[in-house]
Amino acid sequence: MRISAVVFDVGETLVDESREYGTWADWLGVPRHTFAATFGAVIAQGLDYREVFQRFRPGFDLTVERAARTAAGFPEWFGEEDLYNDTRPCLKALRDQHVWLGVVGNQTVNAGVILRGLDLGVDLLATSDDWGISKPEAAFFERLVAECPCPAEEILYVGDRLDNDVRPAHLAGLRTAHVRRGPWGYLVADDPELIEVTDLRLESLGELPAAVARINGITEP
Repeated sequence: MRISAVVFDVGETLVDESREYGTWADWLGVPRHTFAATFGAVIAQGLDYREVFQRFRPGFDLTVERAARTAAGFPEWFGEEDLYNDTRPCLKALRDQHVWLGVVGNQTVNAGVILRGLDLGVDLLATSDDWGISKPEAAFFERLVAECPCPAEEILYVGDRLDNDVRPAHLAGLRTAHVRRGPWGYLVADDPELIEVTDLRLESLGELPAAVARINGITEP
């Protein structure tokens, strides 16, 4: 069955979040390498990534601290330089194949504003805050399917995580692609469940357009 739509996660799929992790370390007043090491240990234990903040500041409230950062002149931010190098070429190649494109992830309203400002040329751009539903809730993927112009089995969801991306998308009847990058991407790359429920396992987004073309029976001119 053809792939009519490709929908992407944001963090560590299209956007390299290294700078944002680093600015949180700065805000907490801890060395960046210490924050990164603790972050890795937290997610390796299968804990919510927000637990890392508790390790340094018990009682830390991410929503409150985001607002405090903004008030202090250090808001959440990413830009063109934070897009992975293969992001725009991948999107362009898929558009050239006339594939419908979406970008939907667990992001804030502010992140949505930033993403829209980057003009990625997609058909749908939304965040969990926009919808009031977060991954891995089934309702998130139900909303995603409702926004797409084709049935679930013709939608490919691309992400770096098993728990938030591949598993729930698969359970919702979507096709799935895993890209091995970022902390979660490397951590779960060889997980037996990931291998079982993923249609495409990618080292980079550069591999995706050719894979979609193959599935859709498109041959090079």
